[in-house]
Amino acid sequence: MELWDAYDDKLNKIDGVTLVRGEQIPEGCFHLCSEVIVRHKDGSYLIVQRDKRKHLGGMWEATAGGSALQGENPLECARRELQEETGILSNEMIEIGRVLHHEHKTFYVDYLCVTDADKNSVVLQEGETQDYKWVSASELRGMSRDELATMRSLNFIGELN
Repeated sequence: MELWDAYDDKLNKIDGVTLVRGEQIPEGCFHLCSEVIVRHKDGSYLIVQRDKRKHLGGMWEATAGGSALQGENPLECARRELQEETGILSNEMIEIGRVLHHEHKTFYVDYLCVTDADKNSVVLQEGETQDYKWVSASELRGMSRDELATMRSLNFIGELN
């Protein structure tokens, strides 16, 4: 059972409320997700392909990320998710934006990680991702809704270049 902290619409933790993955999130509560855009020092971006067995399977994502576990802050979650989904370890993260998604009852905190990691050293997470590639900013911005699982990160990428 995966437990999450509950947050209000200002990203303040709501004391005494625990959310459970898969259960309905109460009205006025949000769960926290951290997302990491990975840019190599050469300017290319890492994209990962969702495992075909997952929702939106086979589509590409411009971020590594996921739900914060109970007790994790956004940055701790971002570092853990980045390592789990790509094998990349980094303390070099810059918060680049926040998005409150009322329909999903989710507060997304987005980070940029600039790395000089060996581009062939990416380690995929079994059951989460099935492939990866490094693309230019223009290639990434040119991807369609049929290819990208979410277009939200493209707004940040446009601002980064």
